[in-house]
Amino acid sequence: MGLLFGFSGKNASSVCCTRDPKFKTNITTDEEFLPRQNGDLSIMYDVIRTYDSNYWAEVTIANHNPLGRLDNWRLSWDWMNDEFIYSMKGAYPSVVDASECLFGKQGTFYKDLDFASVLNCERRPTIIDLPPTKFNDSDLGKIPFCCRNGTILPPSMDPSMSASRFQMQVFKMPPALNRSQLSPPQNWKISGTLNPDYKCGPPVRVSPTENPDPSGLPSNKTVMASWQVVCNITTAKGTSNKCCVSFSAYYNDSVIPCKTCACGCPQNTQRTCSTTAPAMLLPPEALLVPFENRTAKAVAWASLKHLRAPNPMPCSDNCGVSINWHLFTDYNKGWSARVTLFNWGEINFADWFAAVQMDKAAAGFEKMYSFNATLLDGVNNTIIMQGLPGLNYLVAEANGADPLRDPRVPGKQQSVISFTKKLTPGINMARGDGFPTKVFFNGEECSLPSVYPTSGGSWAGFSLGTSMLLSLLSFLLMR
Repeated sequence: MGLLFGFSGKNASSVCCTRDPKFKTNITTDEEFLPRQNGDLSIMYDVIRTYDSNYWAEVTIANHNPLGRLDNWRLSWDWMNDEFIYSMKGAYPSVVDASECLFGKQGTFYKDLDFASVLNCERRPTIIDLPPTKFNDSDLGKIPFCCRNGTILPPSMDPSMSASRFQMQVFKMPPALNRSQLSPPQNWKISGTLNPDYKCGPPVRVSPTENPDPSGLPSNKTVMASWQVVCNITTAKGTSNKCCVSFSAYYNDSVIPCKTCACGCPQNTQRTCSTTAPAMLLPPEALLVPFENRTAKAVAWASLKHLRAPNPMPCSDNCGVSINWHLFTDYNKGWSARVTLFNWGEINFADWFAAVQMDKAAAGFEKMYSFNATLLDGVNNTIIMQGLPGLNYLVAEANGADPLRDPRVPGKQQSVISFTKKLTPGINMARGDGFPTKVFFNGEECSLPSVYPTSGGSWAGFSLGTSMLLSLLSFLLMR
């Protein structure tokens, strides 16, 4: 930068500036830091304290996808320089074992270290969250966003539950024995129970994270160093779904069940059932019965409806969670559907949520009666729903009233959802406009039937027996 001076009077002067193209500043900038990236999930690896032989790292997992979530998350990575975990707060290794250190090069170098207190020496450790009872534990807890049994909800559902955090003390090995010589682990992977699959990129050095000063002063305090790992939801080729959907409607007394092998089929099942035969239509009450007990009902229903029963019979959908979307009513100014969730697995789902994408009908969404539901912000075709407080716990499958005679009973939740036709003129229920084009459970996209129930006549032409059957099914599901 150059300066030009000019004089405009006896006692006055003026100054102006012109850029010198050859001038170079000696002030350094954050050019060594890359910008932070956006993704479905981000993991921050922040070094908050550092010493010559070890450092404390704070790991924060933050969910940014409006439909993504994790349950019982499991986080793993690879140490690249023989590091090991000495202690942790807010999370814990799935395996506590120091034998690899004790009989390895770490034990040779740290001769005076008490390895009985070391938590994990695996090259690739797996970290799990702690239960809520440990949140106030002075040794293991007292970390913000920790101790939630590995549950990370989408920010659209509850922003305060969309992150998880823990701290760990990491010991280093030569030649990295310098407090400024820091490197993060590599090859990060995170997974959950009945959740989407995530693919994580490498850790990228970013500007140090700023946090509010813990003393309460109106200032921010930066950490020593920060790396960001970005993970995005991905579907690997050939990956099976983890949930499925069945369709039914008031104008058809058959249920279109989940697809055959919707969530995969073991290879050895081909000898006993067909993995390619389409699923058989069912009577409504069969939805309450486990698949292994449906055969007689499906065959009898096929005979009653003059349908062919394949031989061998189609295999099960093998899904832990299934959702029935039943077109309930249709009238001049609006329509409604009944949504029923079935849990056929052994895992309880706390704070569950579901979402339906409806390209033509979502704009007419009015209300949901036993669930909380809302249109997803920024997306005009997706409705997200969850149980009301106290009713948001989808229990696992359990024994019937008489375990020797009754089949096992799935955990279930149900609600009715209503729509207006004011904003969706010309919508046609029988043509399929009242059925979702995509359904998600806990962030996982579910398998949908490839056909919709067909209309065999109007409601007035429905038989009395069919009407009573549907009424009975509604009563049983509500119970």
